[in-house]
Amino acid sequence: MKDCVSVGLLGLGTVGSGVVHMIDSHQKELQQRVGCQVKVAKVLVRDMDKERNVDLDDSVLTQNPDDVINNPDVDVVIEVIGGIDQAKEFILASLNNQKHVVTANKDLMAIHGRELLTAAVENESDLFYEASVAGGIPILRSLVEGLSSDRITKLMGIVNGTTNYILTKMTKNNVPYESVLKEAQDLGFAEADPTADVEGLDAARKMVILGTLGFSMKVGLDDVKVEGITRVDEDDIAYSKKLGYTIKLLGIASSTNGSIELSVQPTLLPSRHPLAAVNDEYNAVYVYGEAVGETMFYGPGAGQLPTATAVVSDLVAVIKNMRLGVNGKSVILPQHERKLKEDEEIKSKHFIRLIVKDEPGAFSKISHLFQDRGLSLEKLIQEPVVNNGTAELVIITHETNQKAFEDVHNRLRDLDVVVEVKSRYRVEGM
Repeated sequence: MKDCVSVGLLGLGTVGSGVVHMIDSHQKELQQRVGCQVKVAKVLVRDMDKERNVDLDDSVLTQNPDDVINNPDVDVVIEVIGGIDQAKEFILASLNNQKHVVTANKDLMAIHGRELLTAAVENESDLFYEASVAGGIPILRSLVEGLSSDRITKLMGIVNGTTNYILTKMTKNNVPYESVLKEAQDLGFAEADPTADVEGLDAARKMVILGTLGFSMKVGLDDVKVEGITRVDEDDIAYSKKLGYTIKLLGIASSTNGSIELSVQPTLLPSRHPLAAVNDEYNAVYVYGEAVGETMFYGPGAGQLPTATAVVSDLVAVIKNMRLGVNGKSVILPQHERKLKEDEEIKSKHFIRLIVKDEPGAFSKISHLFQDRGLSLEKLIQEPVVNNGTAELVIITHETNQKAFEDVHNRLRDLDVVVEVKSRYRVEGM
């Protein structure tokens, strides 16, 4: 075993700086865990003259990616530049040079994970990506190692801190979406262009990774049904509270008889459910296993040091594999053929909010429609709309399949006593 393992870093932004800081400040602990010194040998940067808050000699910095990727002295490449095409090129080149790779790139792993993992196996190299999902929460390693003897049946996760922050403030302070979004942007929790977060795309990429690992099945972004939080309003939240629920943007991955479902959508959870208590920018993943039952992993889903912690943990795993001579042996490619659930196989309760004509027989027509399609009502709120001749009707159904609910939803819009279907959400966690 080498006396020193040399690391090459692709990127020195927020996470990259955190990685350098941790390797430097935790050197004693790292040497105790891996049995050798760990040093940052080369770092790819865009601007050599930029002021940075980490202590690195100028000779370590480079603007030439070959100084990292093709450097014979670099043992492990850490990719934290983000993006897809260039990052993929750099990682493939590093693997083909028999270097081990650690990445925090969820977009890349969600889209090209199988190709990159295959390249790692072929080159007997490690490729770890714990930091790509839920920041400092060790959920991927837990699925691959800690829960490897169990059969995972379902994963439910709050895996986007921006949307969780927004929904938390809307729920606690009774303020509209637009106001909270601006506040989140001012505080740096939301990007200037928040589309990837608020439309559920960021969470969908993470659910692809979780679904692939949890069920050993190769799935893609097109397999995830995605709905963001932009249509959630204060009335939805108020009615949910009144019925004993909390709205969260949940990523859901479930498996039944070898078929899986993947979705990201605003979802009602009973207010006593552990995920309902996950607030602000925090993340959590709830895991159902046939043997272990229910477990939850909770913590900061982003941030410099939480994410850097996950990256350095992967680095430690790589170095331990180097000592044992088993690099590239821990990569497990998906075993099962892709098989998605049909709508008839997807079962849950549903929340639906209607504006209806406030006239005799209106509710009877609506209830008959539900009854005809085999849907029963679990909870109901009806409130008149002042001086409008309409009423607001809020229903939570008993469990039903997605096809039956979609049929009722479509028929409601054509019913003469229904003025508008205001909103509809899935209900989970019972």
